[in-house]
Amino acid sequence: MDDIGDTILRVTRRGLLEVGTATAALAGLPGETLAATEATAPTMTLALQVNGQTRQLQLDPRTTLLDALREHLALTGPKKGCDHGQCGACTVLLDGRRINSCLTLAVLHDGQQITTIEGLADGDRLHPLQAAFVEHDGFQCGYCTSGQICSAVGMLAESRSGMPSLVTEDLAEPHPALTDAEIRERMSGNICRCSAYPNIVAAIRQVAGSPS
Repeated sequence: MDDIGDTILRVTRRGLLEVGTATAALAGLPGETLAATEATAPTMTLALQVNGQTRQLQLDPRTTLLDALREHLALTGPKKGCDHGQCGACTVLLDGRRINSCLTLAVLHDGQQITTIEGLADGDRLHPLQAAFVEHDGFQCGYCTSGQICSAVGMLAESRSGMPSLVTEDLAEPHPALTDAEIRERMSGNICRCSAYPNIVAAIRQVAGSPS
């Protein structure tokens, strides 16, 4: 079984299901009683490898990865948009793969490598995608931008590994060309309310080295 599967099993054996049952039982309690109960809720110790640093945390096992990053580590690059995995604003990289951090629990990722938008730049030198987004004006309000860029980093890695998309015409092609249609499809999980999509596509295409 892979590392994620092993972690899920380990967390479950530690009582994650019991915590879920207790949460359901607490749903009908008065506000004051519920607040007092949450204050004494069981916690779990974990070590998240975030942007190259080990961060020790003591968390309620119900804490999402997004809330752990934002509320406990002050990494506010990942944004809480829909909180339902529909907008992509909370996208981070987990062992190089893009995920919606609002849809997963922090305790499931003990010891795994997590990269947020804060960890992409090398000091003052921007990641190529960050620089391309600036050059092509790939953002307006900026709320979705960190998720867009992290998703693009993961998407380019997927493409380079030969992973096809829904619109890939030749599935036998080991490295499908990242046309505008390919980029749009592969980035469709990241929503921009300002509709800066043409500029986002142009920025990603520049970094990918695809023809216009």
